[in-house]
Amino acid sequence: MAIAGNRKINKQKTNRTPYYFIIGPLLIYFVWIIGPVFYTFYLSMTDWDGISPTAEFIGIENFQKLFGSIGKVLPSAFEYSLYNNLLWLFVFITVPTAIGLGLAILLNQGLPGERMFKVGIFLPQVLSFAVIALIWAWVYNPRAGILNSALLALGWPADNLPGWLADKELAIWSIIFAASWRQIGYIMILYVAGLKNVPPTLIEAAEVDGATPWQRFWRITFPLLAPVTTIVIVISVIDSLRAFDLVQIMTRGGPANSTSVLANLMYIQSFNNYKFGLGAATAVVLFSISLVFIIIYLWRVMQDELEY
Repeated sequence: MAIAGNRKINKQKTNRTPYYFIIGPLLIYFVWIIGPVFYTFYLSMTDWDGISPTAEFIGIENFQKLFGSIGKVLPSAFEYSLYNNLLWLFVFITVPTAIGLGLAILLNQGLPGERMFKVGIFLPQVLSFAVIALIWAWVYNPRAGILNSALLALGWPADNLPGWLADKELAIWSIIFAASWRQIGYIMILYVAGLKNVPPTLIEAAEVDGATPWQRFWRITFPLLAPVTTIVIVISVIDSLRAFDLVQIMTRGGPANSTSVLANLMYIQSFNNYKFGLGAATAVVLFSISLVFIIIYLWRVMQDELEY
């Protein structure tokens, strides 16, 4: 009886062992992730300058300043940043996704040298955003850049060359194009992996039945790529909302805030203007936008799980 009782006690102790291993990671997660999130929410309701030992609680005044600046005669930095983030989000979900999918289908046909093309297209993904920013800053250089040099060679008037990063209308599109150039290779690889799971027999059967290439793609291939498309959209949303490096290095939000995004504005308000409360409020707005897409994604995942 005593031996059986000891075994029962040892078994209970052994069952608790896995919980001991997750205490450390959970503490680190709460200290470095959850704690700063709540602290940011608190800072967003203060006027802290980042230096003073105390901060005055001012409620929602920082949010009133941000959203109260919308609709003025001249667009505010926050208005530009919010618009540019939404524009970045829309372009990232559509353009790189469509081009990446098209390249994946093209390079999945067994063409000669397809591996070399895959490596070449994916190569920008292994470069850091800082390197990407420097490369495209050289490309967009108004005097010695490759782009304007090519325009001169094609007969473009030398006194009317575009100032890609100095023009308020062109600057944000120039940066988004550079970001999309990096993103296309990653999306292509995801779709290439997804195409390997499409049963060739279904394609062959549709071809025998007389389906056109577009019908085979739209009715068979694309629906079977739905899980990959979900991942691509989630990644695109995350990458677009956390856009910072390219803007900070290439234009610092200029000219006249026309390329500013929320992450860039948050940095400038906090570390350049010493308005950490306003910077934290901007971070909360960015977090809230991200949260909308996170909830939609989780709802979709839960729906799929319930169906199975």
